[in-house]
Amino acid sequence: MTEAGGDPYAPDRYVDLHTHSTASDGALPPHEVVAAAQRAGLSAIALTDHDTVDGLVSARRAGEELGVRVVPGIELSAVDDGDEIHVLGLHISHPESLASALAELRETRRERAKTTVAILNSLGVPVTLDAVFAAAGDGAVGRPHIARALVTGGWARDFRDAFDRWLGTGKPACVEKRTVTFAEAARLIHDAGGLAVYAHPGGFASRADLEELASLGLDGVEVRHPSHTADEIARLGALSADLALVPSGGSDWHGAPEGYRALGSMKVSASWLEQQDERVRQRAEQPA
Repeated sequence: MTEAGGDPYAPDRYVDLHTHSTASDGALPPHEVVAAAQRAGLSAIALTDHDTVDGLVSARRAGEELGVRVVPGIELSAVDDGDEIHVLGLHISHPESLASALAELRETRRERAKTTVAILNSLGVPVTLDAVFAAAGDGAVGRPHIARALVTGGWARDFRDAFDRWLGTGKPACVEKRTVTFAEAARLIHDAGGLAVYAHPGGFASRADLEELASLGLDGVEVRHPSHTADEIARLGALSADLALVPSGGSDWHGAPEGYRALGSMKVSASWLEQQDERVRQRAEQPA
């Protein structure tokens, strides 16, 4: 790896380019996510909350104070031909351009939560919508908040139980959410100045899949993720290099204090962030 002027790109340091805060469904406020990154010895993180950029100002302010680079990001869900793809938007420079689209997505999340609660009530689970919104706080409401309300109310042992019994795909209270296509998600991200990265593709992304997505605006692949096996990491790394897609990686951190999803657990090299920075520069130089 080539150094880029010392910190925050020192070759012996790591980054985490997939984290969540209370702006969506994480456990800590944005500034505390950054403080946790500093304690973990990370030189940079990307804040990638679901369908919102509301936490970015607070996170970047904390980053400036604590000496941790904060890459502005977001996580969007896209559906093509019935298959869901999570898309990270990294290096967002114009978050305001996402405002109207994100407002619409947040409203669909609220409607989805209302429908889910109604289904749970009809199944004899008396969880309330107020409890769900209280769990979400100021963040964009999602299934983890419903799960949290179920656990708090004593109708599920833990998050896993809540999803296994009620909220997971194919379960009684699973409600499909309104999503965008991958091309739409990539366009939203590009219009905001960012890079579109395929989040945690695991064993689902073939070479042909990545080639097709690249033709629709894909910039990179999340190679390192807690859900990936060592073989998948190696395969995705080779494919991204072969297809000239920038690599990325992160813990998908929601606040776990330790374990395989702990902040910084993926040991993502700062050199990958440098490659992304170079791709951003190249895009900025392209004629409009």
